[in-house]
Amino acid sequence: DPLAELESWARRVGFRPSSRWPHLLSAFDGVDFTPLADIEESDKAWTIEAELPGVDKKDVEVEVHGRTVVICGERKEKERAGVLRQRRRVTGSFRYEVTLGGDFDADAITANLADGELVITVPKAEVDQPRKITVG
Repeated sequence: DPLAELESWARRVGFRPSSRWPHLLSAFDGVDFTPLADIEESDKAWTIEAELPGVDKKDVEVEVHGRTVVICGERKEKERAGVLRQRRRVTGSFRYEVTLGGDFDADAITANLADGELVITVPKAEVDQPRKITVG
């Protein structure tokens, strides 16, 4: 997703668009980071694997808007007993969107978060699954 990569880069380098530059990142206003994700397509489904270490299941939402799957939520700051001397991990709100290239059964989508990885399986609609045609 090129826009997600652009958004991630812009936030990492602290870039803020000027009034003369089109604000392509408006869908990500108020978002602190975009999780890394892979998308795999098979004949029967798409599988989205997003890295969400340190995120609790109750802090993740998966939504469908048309053909777009949206993952959003929050990675909360850990309570600390001492003074934090260095911060490298990003906390705060996150958002990831992907528009899939075909119809799917939204009611059959499954999502599982384990070991810091969110795996979403999006079964393709029957009409989008390949069929072998017998040649006579």
